[in-house]
Amino acid sequence: MSTTATSPVQGKPQPEKNGRPAVSAKPVTWKLPVTLSVLATLAFIFFGLLGPQGNAKFGVSSGGDFFQLPAIEVPAFLSGIVLSMILLGLAGYALVLKARKNVRPPRWLPAVFTVVFVVAFLIWVVGGARSPSISLAGLIAGSVTLAVPIVFGSLSGVLCERAGVVNIAIEGQLLGGAFTAALVASLTHNPYLGLLAAAVAGALVSMVLALFSIKYVVNQIIVGVVLNVLVSGLTGFLFSTVMQSDPEKYNSPGELPNVEIPVLSGIPVIGPILFKQSVVGYLMYVAVIVIWIGLFKTKWGLRVRAVGEHPQAADTLGIKVNATRFWNVTIGGAVAGIGGSFFTLVAIDSFTKEISGGRGFIALAAMILGRWNPIGAFFAALLFGFADNLQSIVTIIGTPVPSQFMAMLPYVVTVFAVAGLVGRSRPPAADGIPYVKG
Repeated sequence: MSTTATSPVQGKPQPEKNGRPAVSAKPVTWKLPVTLSVLATLAFIFFGLLGPQGNAKFGVSSGGDFFQLPAIEVPAFLSGIVLSMILLGLAGYALVLKARKNVRPPRWLPAVFTVVFVVAFLIWVVGGARSPSISLAGLIAGSVTLAVPIVFGSLSGVLCERAGVVNIAIEGQLLGGAFTAALVASLTHNPYLGLLAAAVAGALVSMVLALFSIKYVVNQIIVGVVLNVLVSGLTGFLFSTVMQSDPEKYNSPGELPNVEIPVLSGIPVIGPILFKQSVVGYLMYVAVIVIWIGLFKTKWGLRVRAVGEHPQAADTLGIKVNATRFWNVTIGGAVAGIGGSFFTLVAIDSFTKEISGGRGFIALAAMILGRWNPIGAFFAALLFGFADNLQSIVTIIGTPVPSQFMAMLPYVVTVFAVAGLVGRSRPPAADGIPYVKG
């Protein structure tokens, strides 16, 4: 007797091949409780027992704020003890749920654990520095800025993988967008045209991915890796032969100005983050909201998710599976291309080899940590941006933590996030599986 599975399109039971359901229940493993327990124990030892004896000071307001708030100063040792005990309590709760009830910890638990751990780590680092004081507003604003290309890259991954195509080529799309933005903006003396050209470049890279992986059914991982290498080599060659021959003409794109909203930009902490951004920064917030609404609140989004979960069922309902995948991959590439323009039109006003610096792969990790959800991917990207920004700031304030460790911090966060805190997070059921009709 064959079993049935629920169609993501109609919500009705549908027979499956080999008598097995399309999606099986995820087993409850020890991975998350054990990971949290190890991290909590390390936090108790280093942040608590071996924590610095001084105070950590965090400035909240900056000179341009509409009103000033006093700085926050906390004892580093006591704070480390209290916060590490909270971490041990959260880890213990996760262990109890698994051992006694065989229940997966609630979703809020890893999120709260991450926030508490980051706060404890920050107090530990700042409290032991030669200048135990940093600007909290500057730290957060800088983290959001550094997260911009990661957010766009993760959104590109969400759009592609929700439709069933693995997008390993995010790095190439970011790099292609950065190069094209710099070249077009330099030739036209208009950074806004460079921004538009970056989206076109990212879309073209994605079209190549879509053509080979969807039409010719080539392995999606291999195509993505090859595209990354191809774009890296092509942009590096053109940089050496064209841009360096006349940097003033070919590699002077100018910068997109920050657009400051009066009064609102002066609100402490959140003002510079939300209301004092470049055009790319504002587009990041718009893209997160629009893609989330599109995927989960519209008929188009329902079709896309159906294609990514059960393409056979979607096809029987008249949805053009491969056409949907093709255009989703193309749109995802355009989104990543816009993120690439951040490097040359916002961060610095020129292009250099490998300017994306592997952030396309970190964007993939953010997408997985965010559970293939635009909002989740956004907050995961902020975590990586925070780690990237923190390693620069702690070097300035003279922390005893080795600079080599701080430089690898973003990548350590990536490994822990994907391997430990997420565990068996399930991608769309048909992700990476080509669809051949008939």
